[in-house]
Amino acid sequence: MESNLSRILNMNRHQLSGQLYKYTNVMKGWQYRWFTVDAQAGLLSYYLCEPANDDSNPNIVGNAPRGQVHLAGAVICPSDEDSKTFTVNCASGDMMKLRAGDARARQEWVDGLRAIVESHSNTTASLAPRDQLAAYDAFGAAR
Repeated sequence: MESNLSRILNMNRHQLSGQLYKYTNVMKGWQYRWFTVDAQAGLLSYYLCEPANDDSNPNIVGNAPRGQVHLAGAVICPSDEDSKTFTVNCASGDMMKLRAGDARARQEWVDGLRAIVESHSNTTASLAPRDQLAAYDAFGAAR
């Protein structure tokens, strides 16, 4: 029998990508970004626009991630300000304030991200303390 976590991970492995708005302090506002999640790596990446399917030229603007964060140890919180906004508070100290198109999309993102966080937190927690430090150092270095 498949666990609930496995079902969520399998369901979202290829589907947890799409348009979200990211709050930026520089612009003091919301900017459209294309987000993707690599469930196995526990990596949330965002792009200026939806990447093209062909990876023939990685130098084209929008093909390289604009930013990415590791989800191990992150806390995903729906916001009280409205039904579309949520935050990703990373173990590294980074924080992303994101807004989905509607309340249902927000819940799908929150549930999917939380499942990935849980799976990676359980994996990291099962490591020896020395290996945990190495894992967190590797996550921090990717910022």
